[in-house]
Amino acid sequence: MENLINIFVKSIFIDNMIFAYFLGMCSYLAVSKTVKTSTGLGIAVIFVLGFTVPINYLIENYILQEGALSWLSPALADVDLSFLSFIMFIAVIASMVQLVEMVIEKFSPTLYSSLGIFLPLIAVNCAILGGALFMQEREYANIAEATSFALGSGVGWFLAIVGIAAIREKIRYSNVPAPLRGLGITFIITGLMGIAFMSFMGIKL
Repeated sequence: MENLINIFVKSIFIDNMIFAYFLGMCSYLAVSKTVKTSTGLGIAVIFVLGFTVPINYLIENYILQEGALSWLSPALADVDLSFLSFIMFIAVIASMVQLVEMVIEKFSPTLYSSLGIFLPLIAVNCAILGGALFMQEREYANIAEATSFALGSGVGWFLAIVGIAAIREKIRYSNVPAPLRGLGITFIITGLMGIAFMSFMGIKL
């Protein structure tokens, strides 16, 4: 249990998708104009990561890896389908994003309209695919660790986009120099938030 908490906390603060790896920056910059839309997209990212990473973990460990198919037959012990990992991961992500899009359109048409093109673009959000590839690279011991990592990564991305959205709402009333208004000051604030998150690297886990 302690190991799962460590993975979860580390994924939020130390290995934050935005501030440590700069993954998902396009949606982060484009949708973070208001807290409301940022919250909706952040929750959608948590949901998609929370489902796709564990599913991709099962696919990776029971279908794609060399010898993973030995549970079907000893004759398949030498089969290696790892070259299909990118295609399979993206297929799972696209399917889950389609489901999220249908649910949001059904229950919150206003949020669906606010998110616009960036909701289906979660399917090609590099933070989502990055979660699956980090799971593959780190070789988590079980599905619980993979799920903990996925949820932590989603919460970290959520905190990042909601945090920048709250700041962007406030700086509308600030006297920002004309050349820096818009994305200019947003990049500067993102850099400062990244430096602030670096302080969490001192956490002993």
